[in-house]
Amino acid sequence: MSSAGTDAALMYPTPLYAPAGRSPFSDVYEPAEDSFLLMDALEKDADRLKGSSCTDVNPAAAQCTLQTSHCNHLQLQPVVTDLVQCLLPRLSGKVDVLVFNPPYVVTPSEEVGGRGIQASWAGGMRGREVMDRLFPMIPQLLSDHGLFYLLTVSDNDPEEMMSLLEESGLNGHACLTRQAGRERLSVLRFSRSDHTS
Repeated sequence: MSSAGTDAALMYPTPLYAPAGRSPFSDVYEPAEDSFLLMDALEKDADRLKGSSCTDVNPAAAQCTLQTSHCNHLQLQPVVTDLVQCLLPRLSGKVDVLVFNPPYVVTPSEEVGGRGIQASWAGGMRGREVMDRLFPMIPQLLSDHGLFYLLTVSDNDPEEMMSLLEESGLNGHACLTRQAGRERLSVLRFSRSDHTS
């Protein structure tokens, strides 16, 4: 079989998704370039990944996720929580895959912390205020072979984030990068050991 045929066999179709951005999900971020880049990075690592659940601070986003999972014949139970607060300490050291598409847009700090659609993009100073709150919890959550995927833009200083998490014992690198308009998007992948290739 040719390599082109092999590559085509490994591709997954874009999932059906609930009408994000439209009623009743008008407070839900509609999938865009960042969402699809993250999906591409996860598809690239599909053989490493298994099972999933998700959390969101926006109740409408959780409902939209539930509807999307039904459209794609998946069993998923979204949890409404701030970051991973409700998962600790119960899931300490047990998370094999953690995916975070954070609010990364540089905004005034007072815009951070909303519960509606602004929570999907308002990242505060350097677009990092929400991410920086999560970083200390990552080493506690990940299993020995756990992977952490993080979507970033160049304004967030991905190199600094990789150095910061390296101090916590996590190795990281950009596994996929793409230009989207004026934004340079990257998906960073972190692990406890050198499983980053």
